[in-house]
Amino acid sequence: MRHAVQGPEGRSSRNILRGAAFIALACGLIFASVPARSESKPQNEYPVATDARLEQSGDSVRLTMTMSSMVEIEAWVQASPDRVIVEMPSTNFQIQGSAKKAAGFVSAYRYGLFTADRARIIIDLSQPATIARTEVKPVRGGFGELTIELKKAARADFLAEAAKAKKVQEAPAPALPAAKPRGETRRVVVIDPGHGGIDPGTMVASISEKSVVLAFGKALKEQLEASGRYRVVMTRDDDRFVSLSDRVQTGRDEQADLFISIHADSLMQAQDVRGATVYTRSERATDAEAAKLAAKENEADAAAGLETREEVQDVAGILMDLARRETRTFTGVFARNLVDKLGGSIKMHKIPLRSARFWVLSAPDVPSVLIELGYMSSPKDAELLNSPEWRGKAVTAVSAAVEDYFARERASVGKAAENRN
Repeated sequence: MRHAVQGPEGRSSRNILRGAAFIALACGLIFASVPARSESKPQNEYPVATDARLEQSGDSVRLTMTMSSMVEIEAWVQASPDRVIVEMPSTNFQIQGSAKKAAGFVSAYRYGLFTADRARIIIDLSQPATIARTEVKPVRGGFGELTIELKKAARADFLAEAAKAKKVQEAPAPALPAAKPRGETRRVVVIDPGHGGIDPGTMVASISEKSVVLAFGKALKEQLEASGRYRVVMTRDDDRFVSLSDRVQTGRDEQADLFISIHADSLMQAQDVRGATVYTRSERATDAEAAKLAAKENEADAAAGLETREEVQDVAGILMDLARRETRTFTGVFARNLVDKLGGSIKMHKIPLRSARFWVLSAPDVPSVLIELGYMSSPKDAELLNSPEWRGKAVTAVSAAVEDYFARERASVGKAAENRN
């Protein structure tokens, strides 16, 4: 279906958009800044952080961690929301769950991988504070001790520090996607397990959304690849943070034929709400719940201390609009098929197909859907989400929807060829 309109008489709007990218480069358009992707090293080579302690003394709060080795750190304050960002090399955080997470004007802190080679500690502030001291000093036994000391400050002083620390980083113009290797006939499917690293997503008891969706994504990748018909790319295949912009760009860089984002939401005020839901992108949400979920998912970058925002570039206006229209059509076909296949295997939400303004689904030339596997706030859904048997059923249903989508495309192309003959 998707590639049926090609040949010397006319190219698909997706291919036209590739050409429009040259215009973007020539005009020097600036896209949202995202951390560069790089190769990661094994986690057993990361320094280890243990024994976190958060203590208040007068107008100061001090966070300390024991490190297995000396590391270099950088820290700065950030406003709206007020917080302290501590950046360091990739670290294996082995902090006990009983560690104190709030003291004085520190309302909470969290930690995790930020990129392949960096980790972050984010300290949330309930009142303005500035950084009084940051250091990593050697201690007995060859270990290091990381210390971040914060001091209560006037609002004006805090904002001045935040403005001083803010780094305006402009990413280089995006490179044009590389052409597919000659002879490559497999369709490209990008699987996007939501959240990751410093952003755990929904947390219910000791279960994190980031772990549930990663397990699902890996199982789906394995099943799709087993057919030999697909090249499957994952936006993350381990516990690391990936920005929303980077997720979208992965789909475009890989010239994906489908982009599938995997999530598992929570509604603490309605624990009886259950079932899977398929979402597509639209400027106007189908309902208030869909709008609320999109707003929540679109804040994923903020959870990691990024100050990025969605920017829609008007590249060769009419060409971009053509690509979006074509993509919406393909997305709708796949989404309806996905609801049908999932509905035959697992419980679906009472409104199984919905739409809202999800940033992660914003690629104008890649059909993209977001699957909410279920509600972790529902005891029954939470149990199923961690069940290998349930996961197998759901993965098989999604895989069948992918296969049916491309089978229809192959049939459409074949019929077009017959008509030409």
